[in-house]
Amino acid sequence: MNTTSRANFLPEQRFLPLRPVLQEYLTKIGAAISPANFLSICDEMLLKVLRETFERIAADEGSIWLIDEEKKHLVATYNSGPNSDKVVGFKNPLSEGIISLVVASEHAFIENQVYKNKSHSAALNKKLGRTTYAMIAVPFYFLNQVRGVISCVQLLDVLVQEGQAAPVGATPPGFSPQDLNAVQTTAAVVRDLIDYRLLGTAIGWNRL
Repeated sequence: MNTTSRANFLPEQRFLPLRPVLQEYLTKIGAAISPANFLSICDEMLLKVLRETFERIAADEGSIWLIDEEKKHLVATYNSGPNSDKVVGFKNPLSEGIISLVVASEHAFIENQVYKNKSHSAALNKKLGRTTYAMIAVPFYFLNQVRGVISCVQLLDVLVQEGQAAPVGATPPGFSPQDLNAVQTTAAVVRDLIDYRLLGTAIGWNRL
């Protein structure tokens, strides 16, 4: 048996006339998804994939940020860390911070000692009383559109003297290019899981 052969399925001709209607309906679904209701379309398997990836790369916490309805903020919709009650619901202006740059450019970001980066917003750090040492942020897509960011961080305490920040205590190991690839792969899996579930909802395979 040739195990390298490919299944070659063509679109079912009877479905082709319905494609515009399906696309229109999925667009409406996408527009109706907001930071407030996003978790209702995520099942436990999807969240498990996220948590396990964040744990595997030694992230202290990971988050999903969604663009709000007014297109003015990224809102923390999910967080895997011990401070999730403080993080979820936090609004980051789309004009500030590295995660906003990731949305605008649709390019992934990875940096260690990110607290020294002038583009980094410290607003959430001030709320948590911690400093971000390392960060990975990747664009988050579903239904063929960038909807926000998936990010993860390593945290530490720093002491600022004369305008210079110095780490206090043990320094985190930082993130590697392999860690970035793991988060990008997970973001693609999450995208496909959401797209599949929304498509199944549109054609009556399942219910949200």
